[in-house]
Amino acid sequence: MTVWDDLVGQIRVQEQLAAAAKDADALVTAVSDGKPLDQGSKMTHAWLFTGPPGSGRSTAARAFAAALQCTSPDRALGGVPGCGFCDGCHTSLIGTHADVQIIRTDLLSIGVKETRDLVRRAQLSPAVGRWQVIVMEDADRLTEGAGNVLLKAVEEPAPRTVWMLCAPSLEDVLPTIRSRCRHLTLSTPPVEAVADVLIRRDGVDPERAHSAARATQGHIGRARRLATDERARARRAAVLKVPLRVADVGGCLKAAQELIDTATDDAKQMAEEVDVKETEDLKAALGGVAGGRMPRGTAGAMKELEDKQKRRKTRAQRDSLDLALTELTGFYRDVLALQLGSRIAIANVDVQDSLDRIAESSTPAQTLRRIESVIACRDAMDRNVAPLLAVEAMTMALRAG
Repeated sequence: MTVWDDLVGQIRVQEQLAAAAKDADALVTAVSDGKPLDQGSKMTHAWLFTGPPGSGRSTAARAFAAALQCTSPDRALGGVPGCGFCDGCHTSLIGTHADVQIIRTDLLSIGVKETRDLVRRAQLSPAVGRWQVIVMEDADRLTEGAGNVLLKAVEEPAPRTVWMLCAPSLEDVLPTIRSRCRHLTLSTPPVEAVADVLIRRDGVDPERAHSAARATQGHIGRARRLATDERARARRAAVLKVPLRVADVGGCLKAAQELIDTATDDAKQMAEEVDVKETEDLKAALGGVAGGRMPRGTAGAMKELEDKQKRRKTRAQRDSLDLALTELTGFYRDVLALQLGSRIAIANVDVQDSLDRIAESSTPAQTLRRIESVIACRDAMDRNVAPLLAVEAMTMALRAG
């Protein structure tokens, strides 16, 4: 098993990264031996991984980071770094390597303060590994100020520091940053490839694996959750009933409220798993006593934690709603395929009766307008429109057709 095994359906990207890792290994060896550097090296100091959700952007970045830290003796014999078994590969993949920093956020954005801390770390020499690697999985969430802070570090990096930024598209990253990165584009993996990973790595039943991969249209993370989480399957089933429940105004409003309530419950459940422990840990660190009053001067720190938890809950609710809207878009996409007699595979075959019913009772023009209303709802929430208002407007538009 190599570090590339979880990179599903991305053969071209894998080949490029493997070649860069080999050149990086030669570069480190040349520097340590005092030899001149190869000017044609495929290795560079900053990378930008883009691709649709579920394509495996962060997986590719993590695999590349592991290959850069690989200590396998086979490298000296001409082998490609990234064995998957050595200490460098293993600790990089599980997130415990001292010189591999994985940055992800469960908040709405990445601010200036966090980015400055990263930039300071990036100036350090590797502690135990061959490179200092910083993987930013949510580079599209950088605020404008944070992006400007990052620009200087990407523009003038330390000699043995590598930045790996992940974003859905080039437009999600500041032009000044993306112009200084080597760009790799990942594509949506084939359904069969995703199903094979679920069977081989997660031990999922083949029938369920293929059903989950088909329903999520090749999104690896969503497919794994759908195949292994009964609650996720129940939530998806409820979302796919929405098109049949918007026959009248009352049904529209009720469906919208239930979508919001489900997203709120998801966010609350996620928060409960983290917030209590975070709060207790901070109280202990500040010298608080269980059941007693906090020491003077600690109110600011507690308020900062509460604000962070509130932002995290908002992000979780939006992510849950966004997933529901994605599933609705997939539903109407299947309806449109049926109406136009397209040969593309139907994703939601488990609700074929509902698809046929909507397809027969509407026109392709109505289906397109309904898809546009779902997209408009997502755009509205990106502009911080109140979620309930945005979803109610969408369900009313679904009814109108």
